[in-house]
Amino acid sequence: MRRLLLALILLSVMAGPAAAQLNSAQAQKLYEEAAAVVERGPAAPGQKDRLIPLMERLHSPRGWNHTADVYELLQFVRAHQAMLHALPATKATEELDSIAARLDSHLRGLLAAVERRTRNPDRDNLARYAPANAKLPPPASGEQRVLFLGDSITDGWKLAEYFPGKPYVNRGISGQITGEMLGRMKADVLNLKPAAMVVLAGTNDLARGVAVEVIENNLSMIGDLARANNFKPIFASILPVSDYARDRPAQTPQRPPEKIREINTWLQSYCKAKGFEYLDYFSALADEKGLLKAELANDGLHPNAAGYKVMAPLAQAVIDKVLAPPSAPPRRRR
Repeated sequence: MRRLLLALILLSVMAGPAAAQLNSAQAQKLYEEAAAVVERGPAAPGQKDRLIPLMERLHSPRGWNHTADVYELLQFVRAHQAMLHALPATKATEELDSIAARLDSHLRGLLAAVERRTRNPDRDNLARYAPANAKLPPPASGEQRVLFLGDSITDGWKLAEYFPGKPYVNRGISGQITGEMLGRMKADVLNLKPAAMVVLAGTNDLARGVAVEVIENNLSMIGDLARANNFKPIFASILPVSDYARDRPAQTPQRPPEKIREINTWLQSYCKAKGFEYLDYFSALADEKGLLKAELANDGLHPNAAGYKVMAPLAQAVIDKVLAPPSAPPRRRR
């Protein structure tokens, strides 16, 4: 009997509109429609106050597909739907029914996507570069290969355009955190035999709530693996973020500037203690408030062409320093 009851509940959950996951822009528009209806309608004391931080989370860079927040918004809509259905039907009732159905369908699509990712044998995208790695020949004699390891900021950087003629290899993956990069070290770094490596990581960790200590541990292990394999790591500062971009989600709530500065301070000390090079992008990209200059990014997070033009010579200067042949000791006079 209990199994039959559970089956009936499952069937009732599965019933209803077909799952149709929306893209970011479509979802944001739907969330705004839902919030507007909730704002206009009746609500229990304090209920609408809870809607403000919820909408801020949903408007964050990855918040549009955060299932728990979407579910909470749906619960707001369902509560108002129940109140309106207790009254004579109006146009507002039909509008809210439509929003609820679309929101429910979107949530089902998100849950289905989560399930697919969970069952994906490479859910962390660790094998993305496997075909490219297989085609990449070993470094030629005298070649000083430099590997760029990072997240979307590296992934979107057209290295051949900003470093023409250089044997630089891009191994950035959008959305990744330091633990996932650590998991790619052998396949995407060690096996490719670089002479040096530029690591730019940590901003996504902050956005996903990874503890600062964990970020530092992961970066430390990346450095240890580089040293054990006889090539030189260069650790770049986490870039500043800002909320200057219009019609774009605020970046500072998920990536607090004080946390960015904390990790950068630790990273600089770590590099000094280990004899590694620290690449300071932050100072060049930040304004007087410590935020990413408005003209260097279109969304307050990812550098635009102007931002990369600032970063490229900084990276090249540190790479040149790391790969420079050791200077001969001065001759002693007889």
